[in-house]
Amino acid sequence: MNSLTTLPDISFTDKDPELILSEIISRYEKTAQVTLYQGDPVRLFLEAIAYIIAHQRSLIDYAAKQNLLAYATGYYLEHLGILLGVDRLKAAAATTTLRFKLSAPLDFPVLIPAGTRASDGGNGLMFASVEDVLIYSGDTYADVQAFCTETGEAGNGMIAGQIKYLVDPVPYIAGVENRSATTGGADEESDESLRERVQMAPESFSVAGASGAYEYWARTAHQDIIDVAVIGPEDEPGNVYVYPLMADGKLPSQEILNLIDGVLNDEKVRPLSDHVFVQAPDEINYHTELIYYIAHKSATSAASIQKAVAAAVADFELWQKSKLGRDINPSELIRMVMSAGALRVEVTQPQHTVLTGSQVAIADSEATVTFGGLEDG
Repeated sequence: MNSLTTLPDISFTDKDPELILSEIISRYEKTAQVTLYQGDPVRLFLEAIAYIIAHQRSLIDYAAKQNLLAYATGYYLEHLGILLGVDRLKAAAATTTLRFKLSAPLDFPVLIPAGTRASDGGNGLMFASVEDVLIYSGDTYADVQAFCTETGEAGNGMIAGQIKYLVDPVPYIAGVENRSATTGGADEESDESLRERVQMAPESFSVAGASGAYEYWARTAHQDIIDVAVIGPEDEPGNVYVYPLMADGKLPSQEILNLIDGVLNDEKVRPLSDHVFVQAPDEINYHTELIYYIAHKSATSAASIQKAVAAAVADFELWQKSKLGRDINPSELIRMVMSAGALRVEVTQPQHTVLTGSQVAIADSEATVTFGGLEDG
């Protein structure tokens, strides 16, 4: 599938104010058989007209481009999407598993109603259980899935055990805690993500289990999915393995895997003969270690170059983990660091490593970046 970014730029109108003004004045002078000099009231009037025409042409060009997928934004993009049955994904709430606890076993069951809330007592966010759950006679706890009561990314990132305050008292319940980190919260889908899904939408028309179809449907499960690998091993006919990758190169949580599994195993999506397995990608770790040098002639800019080099290394590590199957490529690291202003770069780690489609390269620790000094360029 061709990338929209490789398409040539187009324009539906000529918007250059100077050319528009020149054309207007030239036609007026030819028709009226006069010469309009600077400061002439007629010329000033025509300059105002030229400004209005240039502004109108810009609006016409903008409106025309909103009919093209590569340029459309906002509601215009949503109107293009609906032609292919693609809606913008709404903001999603973070999820976790809450454990409600008794102080001691009882000889009768205790009901925790759906909607029972708990919080971390700090940022004001609360998580509510999604269904009724029972602590059975003789047991001391029960686990239940819970959603943040507010949508968006704010609910992400709470570690296990951080949510420990019961907001809605329940008889006999002595405590609560989250058993897993909160994940899955997302803001409304961005234009970039929606545009990519609209482009992929025709893949979903296939009912033969095409890889593009599985990739499209997997992306509909959550707006933070940035890449999907679909693999059907030749020695496992009928088995399809799907590996999603999240924004910023994060591995999917079990909650996200469950969401994708639910989408792909829908009877309207999965061919009857396929067996679909949704799994987290395999994490391939590497370490970044390098020495770089700056030219003597750039000595006065050394401090800013050092900051730029540090940013370039961070960008490399983000680039490396932002796509499945992307080989670990030290040449790209060298290019980025030199583009940041370094004269020369010696990379000790990582070594070039070929990855499969189900793997993602993630740095195992903070990069070791050493400034080697100044050299003659």
